[in-house]
Amino acid sequence: MVKQKTIKSEISLTGVGLHTGKEVKMTFKPAPANNGFTFVRVDLEGQPVIEADANYVVNTQRGTNLEKLGVQIQTPEHVLAALTGCDLDNVIIELNASELPIMDGSSKYFVEAIEKAGIEEQEAKRNVYVVKEVISYTDEATGSEILVMPSDSYCITTMVDFGTKILGTQNATMKCLSEFKDEISDSRTFSFLHELESLLDNGLIKGGDLNNAIVYVDKEISSSTMENLKKAFGKDEITVKPNGILDNLTLHYPNEAARHKLLDVVGDLSLIGTRIQGKVIANKPGHYVNTQFAKKLAKIIKIEQRNFVPTYDLHQEPLMDIHKIMETLPHRPPFLLIDRIIEMSENHVVGMKNVTMNENFFVGHFPEAPVMPGVLIVEAMAQTGGVLVLSTVPDPENYLTYFMKMDNVKFKHKVLPGDTLIFKCELITPIRRGICHMQANAYANGKLVAEAELMAQIAKK
Repeated sequence: MVKQKTIKSEISLTGVGLHTGKEVKMTFKPAPANNGFTFVRVDLEGQPVIEADANYVVNTQRGTNLEKLGVQIQTPEHVLAALTGCDLDNVIIELNASELPIMDGSSKYFVEAIEKAGIEEQEAKRNVYVVKEVISYTDEATGSEILVMPSDSYCITTMVDFGTKILGTQNATMKCLSEFKDEISDSRTFSFLHELESLLDNGLIKGGDLNNAIVYVDKEISSSTMENLKKAFGKDEITVKPNGILDNLTLHYPNEAARHKLLDVVGDLSLIGTRIQGKVIANKPGHYVNTQFAKKLAKIIKIEQRNFVPTYDLHQEPLMDIHKIMETLPHRPPFLLIDRIIEMSENHVVGMKNVTMNENFFVGHFPEAPVMPGVLIVEAMAQTGGVLVLSTVPDPENYLTYFMKMDNVKFKHKVLPGDTLIFKCELITPIRRGICHMQANAYANGKLVAEAELMAQIAKK
């Protein structure tokens, strides 16, 4: 079981936003398990929180931009790439402006800050979506395509073709996430001269200079353009190097542009909110196609998780039969609502109940159209979880279990006589002081029939 990770201590960086030119202070802070990556605008009243979620993408012009309830986060992709590339799951990113600092146009300084802060494991299990079939998205307007296929690890290949002599066709590959730091993180953002002219004319890239973006010269530079560039970048002199880029920068790699596109893919796909085990192939990737693919994949994952029904061999000898269950639980008929425990580990337990017409509750609920009461399904899930928590003490017969809280309870389908109920309970947080906090699901007839977040405590008789 791979566990979730966060940083050990908080750390801050300062820089300017590429497009706004505003100075910004950014602070990475440790986050609790299952928090994910969240941005906090400390400069705004109430310090609103914006989750790194593909559904909040509102604009992908010159970067990925998020917005939630009118609050914006601009160009987070390089930071998100660094967090994912450092194998993190949960981090809070505090900002005193809307746009994240561009630094040198790569993820290098963010990775260095993360390593300085340190990384630590958390108790919660990491949720990983294992790709089982090819999933793709194509932008018909540009011909850009991104797909993911089954693989033993998370790996990415990007293929770019800008149709210019100065840059041409490039490819880049990351075979596994551990290569991100040394092979990808220092690849800087880039622009073509014709794009730069348009951005300058529209008052953008106010925080740009010749140290945070590679500028490929794909056309003749007029004297007026040269003067504008000098003014914009605060330089007395600007020249074009023999390899076709503006001066003051040396390429880290011949295919740095393709590597930076791969960096962007890592950052944009972190907006899915779930780790992926699969091979990503991106042909002419960009923020629009990346985030549209992230939205599509996030939706598929959500549907599969909601509809996923685990299967168990009910003909095998159970881990605990009714007699062993009664040795553990204090409940007795007619209020003992589980018949078997099928499997159990430190973090989960699976129980079973055969629902028959002879159940006491069918006498009054409802005699003419018998339906198992939803509250009893929740109680059965709690009893299943009770077996898990009582397994942590040497003398379970001397303990009683008590409900403390239930949240997000949902009943989705009726449970009728003749149905076989399967209960699966997984810990949300480790068991401490006899308190069990778990996600519980009940299945019957190949469907999820009920779910709830439950908390219970054991106490000595």
